[in-house]
Amino acid sequence: ETEKREKGKDSDMYQEHYSNKGNGERHEGTHTGEKPYASKMCPMRFTNKSDVAKHERTHTGEKPYACSMCPMRFSQKSNVQRHERTHTGEKPYACSMCPRRFTQKNQVAPHERTHTGEKPYACSMCPRRFTQKNHVAPHERTHTGEKPYACSMCPTRFAKKSHVAPHERTHTGEKPYACSICPRRFANKGQVAPHERTHTGEKPYACSM
Repeated sequence: ETEKREKGKDSDMYQEHYSNKGNGERHEGTHTGEKPYASKMCPMRFTNKSDVAKHERTHTGEKPYACSMCPMRFSQKSNVQRHERTHTGEKPYACSMCPRRFTQKNQVAPHERTHTGEKPYACSMCPRRFTQKNHVAPHERTHTGEKPYACSMCPTRFAKKSHVAPHERTHTGEKPYACSICPRRFANKGQVAPHERTHTGEKPYACSM
């Protein structure tokens, strides 16, 4: 945690003071670019020693942190709190322009851009712009044809990581999403709402003419 921020006597840079040495090292690395800590499993390097262990769990699959309300486990402690809000319904982060609230702080800025129309992230190959940075790479794959995500059970590959799990369910037969009105289950979450309308009779889409 930052305790104090003051102007350096002989420098134009601000001096940050930390109660935790690791946080100080991490911050100084943003100035120097130094990354003294290396992963033992790949070429990646880090400014802070604790970041190595977090990263290496992406290789080992280790998930030492457990949700207190369900069997799910996580590789990072911070992900537990975010996940547990899906159980509690807590939404501590508010949009400054409408009543919407969010479980995660990083969801606020992208949402607020739906009000402002701001699209700060640009495709490097066409004029398209995006409200969220993580939308750029998947879009650029529509230009390059790159499909970096592979099914673990067949040769099919995908441009988006989110497409892998739904596809793999066509192999496993898993149907994790349930209708709230009847016993039917579905492989994809997006199939539930259209099915439930066959029970309720709801017709939310109107002809524009």
